[in-house]
Amino acid sequence: MKERPCWRISLHGGHSGEFCDHAEGMLREMLEAAVAARYHTFGVSEHAPRPEAFLYEEERALGWNAEKLIADFHRYMHTINTLADAFAPQLMVLRGFEAEVVPQQTYVETMRNLRTRQLENGRPAFDYMVGSVHYVYEIQIDGSPENYRKAVEECGGVVSFAKRYYAQVAEMVEALRPEVVGHLDLIRKNARAIGLSLEALETPEIRAAAEMALEAIRAYGAILDLNTAGWRKGLDTPYPAPWLVQRAHAMDIPFCFGDDSHRPTEVGMGLREARLYLLRNGVTHIMTLERSEDGSLLRRRCPL
Repeated sequence: MKERPCWRISLHGGHSGEFCDHAEGMLREMLEAAVAARYHTFGVSEHAPRPEAFLYEEERALGWNAEKLIADFHRYMHTINTLADAFAPQLMVLRGFEAEVVPQQTYVETMRNLRTRQLENGRPAFDYMVGSVHYVYEIQIDGSPENYRKAVEECGGVVSFAKRYYAQVAEMVEALRPEVVGHLDLIRKNARAIGLSLEALETPEIRAAAEMALEAIRAYGAILDLNTAGWRKGLDTPYPAPWLVQRAHAMDIPFCFGDDSHRPTEVGMGLREARLYLLRNGVTHIMTLERSEDGSLLRRRCPL
């Protein structure tokens, strides 16, 4: 087999139709696609379960409830461990999940409990966590444009909205201390759909708020997700935008790649372009995560 470069990794992705309503395919198929894409390391980060009040409309239409999400996540926990062992000769599979920041008053305890979950044999169930913010004031911002608009209005305008979003990222990082921070500027996703320019999200006041989030990321040693889904969502660049990449790099915050795949055909999508994107913005190395023989998680700096 041709040697796989160490930068061919994704630490945010592997969402499958087996455990996620808005994804397609079985988890095994996602891992098979990762092997075919010549990944060195593939981190699977299925979504953490959400309470009843935060079910997606699509989930409700399918007749799902909070109990089903919890049961599916428990099943995922066992499935990913079995598959990680099965694929070990071909692929370093990391067992992760993507955190949710709802409800605001209780998510910290819930996510911490998931992160420290153990299997029946005492083995840690997960290697790492992706810390993401999909909600502002408990309103989902990456789903429908209508909800995005509602969140902006609830905040009293786009500047207050963006500042609150980045404040929640900083709060999440401080509270959960995730190994990876997902799609830092997700607020770009639905902006154009409600008539906002992307420049409206880059004012000096908003940039200052984003820098506070970067300060938290640096303080707690998290890795920043260079997330290729931005291209798939119609943006000109992946997440985060060039000015955030450049500022994070100047602060010595490391990056990893995340394809944020939700179906086998998306596994590896945009990876080569993402490498060139980082190089154009002055980033010459990424940070990878690897599981050692004793089960501990190691960080490794890898040249692009």
